[in-house]
Amino acid sequence: MNIREQIEQDDERLLSPYASLSSHTRGRQEKQDLDEVRTEYMRDRDRIVHCKAFRRLKDKTQVFLDPEGDHYRTRLTHTLEVSQIARTIGRALRLNNDLIEAIALGHDLGHTPYGHAGERTLNAIMPGGFRHYEQSLRVVDRLENGGKGLNLTWEVRDGIINHQLETTPATLEGRVVRIADKIAYIHHDMDDAQRAGIISEDDIPITLRMTLGYTSKERLNTLVLDVIRSSEGKNDILQSDTIHDAMMLFRKLMFADVYMNPVAKAEEVKVNRMIRCLYDYYTKNPEEMPAEYVRMIRKGETPERVAGDYISGMTDAYCVRCFRKIYEPRSWDVF
Repeated sequence: MNIREQIEQDDERLLSPYASLSSHTRGRQEKQDLDEVRTEYMRDRDRIVHCKAFRRLKDKTQVFLDPEGDHYRTRLTHTLEVSQIARTIGRALRLNNDLIEAIALGHDLGHTPYGHAGERTLNAIMPGGFRHYEQSLRVVDRLENGGKGLNLTWEVRDGIINHQLETTPATLEGRVVRIADKIAYIHHDMDDAQRAGIISEDDIPITLRMTLGYTSKERLNTLVLDVIRSSEGKNDILQSDTIHDAMMLFRKLMFADVYMNPVAKAEEVKVNRMIRCLYDYYTKNPEEMPAEYVRMIRKGETPERVAGDYISGMTDAYCVRCFRKIYEPRSWDVF
């Protein structure tokens, strides 16, 4: 018996009857030999961590565009916080934390530069629209590994595409990541908003603070514990009605006072114009994109689809560099 088989046996013995066992995975799109040490979900997690799209998350905006300060969240730190929260819940419920971690680390790989501002722009101009969760699946299926994709298991791919509130992942592990994503951004976006000085604890209605907590730390603890207590021994991931309603009210407050706040949105007009200009240029001049994207067009992808792939994969800084390279006169380099 090798190490992987020992781990699989331990999982069968120790995990919840509702957990997803890697030995029972629905498999990969292309069959591969099993690893001697790692389970299938462990391999997926490692493939995501080592892919280029994951590394680029460190230079992609979460909420605040071009903030002045080193402690604002990026898309990478958001991803890590989602993973941490989800693994805490998963451990308490005896679910498969390797699957949870793989889904959590991969759920935002398709996010655009400049956060949801970039996503809204691409959604408005691309034929068929643009949704980051669909792009995340496209990244792992089609774009990574020189166009071969990462060949992830069905369960990880299902968790990635279904991490938004409107759909339901097939596994409990995917559902844990879905709720952890919401808990994470409500927690850290409020923390960042307070750091930016656009909201304070006193702006949060007292009824919400009484229910969820009087600090970001207390609210995070309340939300996590409620999911654990509401889901124990059940074949679903749940919240109590009281905490769920309070969380949704808190989320509504965040949209009104933070996400739509002029301070948070101050640079969005520039982002919109920049991405529109890049999209227009690359769809008309697809040969100016890197060779791997040009090859995709030669294999039948449309310039519009591939330009969306290229732009959505950019970091914030690289997006600006591409814009300047195309639209600023070279003579300006002397200034």
